[in-house]
Amino acid sequence: MNSSQPNSLDVSKQAAGEVVVSIKDVNFSYAPGERQILSGLNMEFRRGQVVAVMGGSGCGKTTILRLIGGQYTAQSGQVLFEGQDIGKMSGAELMVARRRMGMLFQFGALFTDLSVFENVAFPLREHTDLSEELLHSLVLMKLNAVGLRGARDLMPSQISGGMARRVALARAIALDPPLIMYDEPFAGLDPISLGITARLIRDLNNALGATSLLVTHDVEETFAIADYVYFIANGRIGAEGTPEELSRSTDPFVRQFLDAAPDGPVPFHYPGKTLEEDFGVRPL
Repeated sequence: MNSSQPNSLDVSKQAAGEVVVSIKDVNFSYAPGERQILSGLNMEFRRGQVVAVMGGSGCGKTTILRLIGGQYTAQSGQVLFEGQDIGKMSGAELMVARRRMGMLFQFGALFTDLSVFENVAFPLREHTDLSEELLHSLVLMKLNAVGLRGARDLMPSQISGGMARRVALARAIALDPPLIMYDEPFAGLDPISLGITARLIRDLNNALGATSLLVTHDVEETFAIADYVYFIANGRIGAEGTPEELSRSTDPFVRQFLDAAPDGPVPFHYPGKTLEEDFGVRPL
């Protein structure tokens, strides 16, 4: 299902819940006059879905997360979270919105001087007035959900990278957010940890009735758990559809990405002068 086809909602989108995040005609560059990172971008993320945003390095995937989180503001267009324009929020309004967003950073980003328990407790301490007894129970519940209740007293330096990612996931869902964002959640994981993390993302999304947004390069694991996938190319939607639709696609861009082809619509060579201009000789 490539971007040249009508941009109507497919059956999987219609069957999902209401729109939690909507990106409408967004254009973004880091400074006026600089290269456009995103151009005329339109996307929807619906309740109950796991939606993946994929594409090559530097295509703007993480920028989309930062626009939704309000770290960046689009030059034009709208980024709507639960119907509210993120770009027009005051600082106080943005803080309220962010409490309803869970974020799993690449490699976890745990607080190294806090225990596993206190890492998960951190957002609860910051954003609620819960009693210590209730907070304790909630933290243990979140750790139990990721299989690490027994590791509650350990420090981040005492657990593996895969376990750290699961602790970070427990922290991301501590406030039961309706939106959970994942920045390269599978990066650097061994096969067992990778499979565990993928299953947790799907299972926790189902249990919470949330919306999960994955920015990732990992095709196999992502296609196994995602409801819908957007491929980004040159700051635009290069293709979109369900994993099944994209797996059957003959679109050259989709095939290059899924087949890990070194050259194609995304070229191997960075644009530059011709060989004749650089070396004074004609190419063979």
